Amino acid sequence: MFNDVDPQPPIPVDPSDKRFADAAWRENPAFFSLYQSYLATRELAEDLTEAGAGDELQDAKARQIVNLMLDALSPSNFPLTNPGVLTRAFDTGGASLVRGALFAAEDIIKRKGQPVKVDRAAFTLGDNLAATPGKVVFRNDLIEVIQYQPQTPSVHAVPILVSPPWINKYYILDLAPKRSLIEWAVAHGRTVFAISYRNPDRSMMDITMDDYYIRGFAAAMDVVEEVTGSGKIDILSICLGGAMAAMGAARLAATGDDRINSLTMLNTLLDYSEVGELKLLVDPDTLDRVEMRMRRQGFLSGEEMSGTFDLIKAKELIFSYWVSRWMKGEKPAAFDILAWNEDKTRMPATMHSEYLRSLYGRNELSSGEYVLDGQQLDLTKVTCDAYIVGAVNDHVVPWTSSYKSVHLLGGDVRFVLTNGGHIAGAVNPPNNRCFFHAVGAPDSGERRTMPANPADWQILSEKHSGSWWEDWTQWSASRAGDMVAPPAVGSAKHPVLAEAPGTYVSQ
Repeated sequence: MFNDVDPQPPIPVDPSDKRFADAAWRENPAFFSLYQSYLATRELAEDLTEAGAGDELQDAKARQIVNLMLDALSPSNFPLTNPGVLTRAFDTGGASLVRGALFAAEDIIKRKGQPVKVDRAAFTLGDNLAATPGKVVFRNDLIEVIQYQPQTPSVHAVPILVSPPWINKYYILDLAPKRSLIEWAVAHGRTVFAISYRNPDRSMMDITMDDYYIRGFAAAMDVVEEVTGSGKIDILSICLGGAMAAMGAARLAATGDDRINSLTMLNTLLDYSEVGELKLLVDPDTLDRVEMRMRRQGFLSGEEMSGTFDLIKAKELIFSYWVSRWMKGEKPAAFDILAWNEDKTRMPATMHSEYLRSLYGRNELSSGEYVLDGQQLDLTKVTCDAYIVGAVNDHVVPWTSSYKSVHLLGGDVRFVLTNGGHIAGAVNPPNNRCFFHAVGAPDSGERRTMPANPADWQILSEKHSGSWWEDWTQWSASRAGDMVAPPAVGSAKHPVLAEAPGTYVSQ
């Protein structure tokens, strides 16, 4: 029986969901009905979990589990209910299904069920990854320091030290030719050094955060000063390397050491009160389980870390590869960022536990309670100029959390919000698709009062086409001193030990 009330309109197809990009989802009545049913079920489940039970953490975990289950049960993940898979099978006479089954078996046997995401065979370190020419001029049991060869007849007097994260290999900032921020800086008249961390094994299980400062960041600072003769050094850092750079700057400032000339931090957390989706992975119970695994093996493996991060974005990082690789039989693409991401590292048990408990767990750095190498740190003592980059789609370091660093540091700060996510926001060479938001000109020399609320800053900011790399180059150059002849590569005390990218990066 019909009544005069209009029927409920169908839930629209989400154009951003690439799993349902095939036209058959919209044009074939059966598949469209299936998709609508799935979306309706998902909407109901999300409404129920959104209501919650009153415990913020447990409610968030429940939502994560339900979303993971819903993503796994999507009709796009099954051959008979995915029109794209069926079309490919028909077009190839079933060969795509056979290839996909072979790929799936290989991944289950060799990778514990993790599908291959990228063709790593297409990349070679020193050739088309980490390829900027340079020399290793220092090595200890934790780091190598790379000095890059000059590419201009003169350089700014102040050198740059790159402080990368040790949760991944250093070369995210020297990714590929024309996509390397290190290459970009060298080509724009800078003398650049970079830290490359050793990939820890069981013998390093008792290494601490103090060790990463003393034998890592601080040791590299001494090398840069000795090789160049410069009493000032600019720091370019990213993610966990940015946290270490800020901690190192505060540690040096506490002793009157003013060698840090400027501090650049990309997608970095200093205030860990709001860590986005990662909060579900750093609660006390989860950390207890992580520490138990680390005590058994002496480290947290790269596979465990990458698997955890994949679960946060399972739709894009797991299930999409079920379809493309296991069902359609497609070979993985050759993509430099994914190749870097697959180049996994381990984390020493003691250091990683200290880091998670002190920073993510107790937020000691922003509260002024964190102690590094015997010194309680006060970030307000870091009075050098700082350049902070947040990325609008960053799910590891939400940009609103990276913005909090503006008010933790004691110097003049320029904050830039760029397009992209945690990695693409940093690997951001100039092109016609990139943009960034900022307030004022990069080299105006004016000390700015930054709003407390990131939303207020966003209202004040202007959108610029182009890459923040260009903005940063102008900001950094205005603080980097006179143009001088390039320093020699290495010195008598720190002679050349190897060609870049060195030996630790291959472990």
